[in-house]
Amino acid sequence: MTDETINVRIPDRSSAEQGQGEYFFLTVNGRTEKISFHDYDKIYSIPGLYEKLFYDRYKCNSPEVVCSLLEKNLEQSDLDSSELSVLDIGAGNGIVGEVLKKIGAENIVGLDIIEEAEEAAWRDRPEVYQRYYTADLTQLTEKEKYELTNTYFNCLTVVAALGFEDIPPHAFSAGYNFIDSPGWFAFNIKEDFLENKTDSSGFSKLINEMMNDNLIDLKDKHLYRHRLCQDGTPLNYYAVVAEKKDDVPEDMVQQFL
Repeated sequence: MTDETINVRIPDRSSAEQGQGEYFFLTVNGRTEKISFHDYDKIYSIPGLYEKLFYDRYKCNSPEVVCSLLEKNLEQSDLDSSELSVLDIGAGNGIVGEVLKKIGAENIVGLDIIEEAEEAAWRDRPEVYQRYYTADLTQLTEKEKYELTNTYFNCLTVVAALGFEDIPPHAFSAGYNFIDSPGWFAFNIKEDFLENKTDSSGFSKLINEMMNDNLIDLKDKHLYRHRLCQDGTPLNYYAVVAEKKDDVPEDMVQQFL
């Protein structure tokens, strides 16, 4: 497929709420389709479209912000970034993994529920991940459970994948529990969601309970512009880095099922 067969048309404005209901029109070989910003399978299937849309047009910089915050906190610890063994959840086409490699991480495993994300990662950034799983964390196969359980991870990253019910709390908990204790946890989430103002996913409640029960030690939190919205206003997120102290217990997970 050549570039000439593809056309992207962006609406001038969107009346949708920040970060929700946004869309664009994609024409491929003369056929036009309205695509939601959350139709990741369709976006990943076209090389370069994800970057053109979210990074070039809407100025997303979350991978750099989150990974830089992680790097800064690692410099204040006794762990060098080259010693990181990372499970990157919601890995998409590998943009976060690429930045993790730039800060020195040598062992990175990707995981995403969307098959097209894995295909795009191997297509666009084949040098980033040692392994990549297309998997639902709540329905892992015995082979996937065995491999993930028996892989040493000391860091979890989840960037642009929390708070919109893309990764529900029980799925996140399953991924979090693959990380050794002590370990590192770096993520971002919409400002309102972390403050529990509009979060329907339950993630903010889970994080607060994890902090209250000393399962994580919050190290750093930074409010920044995740990207521009379709109407030109900033979509603000928190970048967060924490140290993992212990697993999420089953009784805590059960309340979110």
